Amino acid sequence: MTRQDRQRIAAGLAEGRSYAEIARRLDRPTSTISREVGRNGGPSDYRPERAHQAAARRARRGTPARSPGPQDRTVLEVEEGAVELAVGMGLPKMVARVLIGLWLSEDGRLTAAELSHGLNVSPASISMAVGYLTQQGLIRRERDPQRRRDIYVVDDDAWYHSTVITARQTLAAAEITKAAGQALGLDTPVGRRLARGGTFLERISLDALASAERWRDLPP
Repeated sequence: MTRQDRQRIAAGLAEGRSYAEIARRLDRPTSTISREVGRNGGPSDYRPERAHQAAARRARRGTPARSPGPQDRTVLEVEEGAVELAVGMGLPKMVARVLIGLWLSEDGRLTAAELSHGLNVSPASISMAVGYLTQQGLIRRERDPQRRRDIYVVDDDAWYHSTVITARQTLAAAEITKAAGQALGLDTPVGRRLARGGTFLERISLDALASAERWRDLPP
């Protein structure tokens, strides 16, 4: 594999592309990309120049490259699959990478600098992603007063808070829609359509809020 190939792999990882996408761009098997990334720090710590130097050293020694172990492959597969799932559910790819990076970290706590280094992306990209995730309740922000830095945390209540925020937003939309229907008149097609849609949104959002409270302390 050439130095340029490795630079293109790093660029693809920084853009949040899957191994399959990167492989198609390089016209190589997906397994080749997975093996290359896995034996050179993984998707969060892949450095093209370092990988190229390591390959050169292996070639000089005449020793075969070490393939990632079963645990490494499992983590890589889980990470890639989770990011693709999150993107399929509507999250921007960089936001999905940050969220999954936090979920798969040892204690679910990382600083912006750790996220930036681990995902090999700019601090500005991390700032955008954590801002979105915090607003949606998927992560929370803690302040480290001693080191004057923010720590981003994903914990057992993340899905509860996210569900409640989404349900409340839907409930607000339902109230506006119902009011619009009333204003236009229930004796008109548009008024009836809006009122009925608002009532539907109201019911499902109230159900979601009640369900979130009921199952908040569900054991694993």
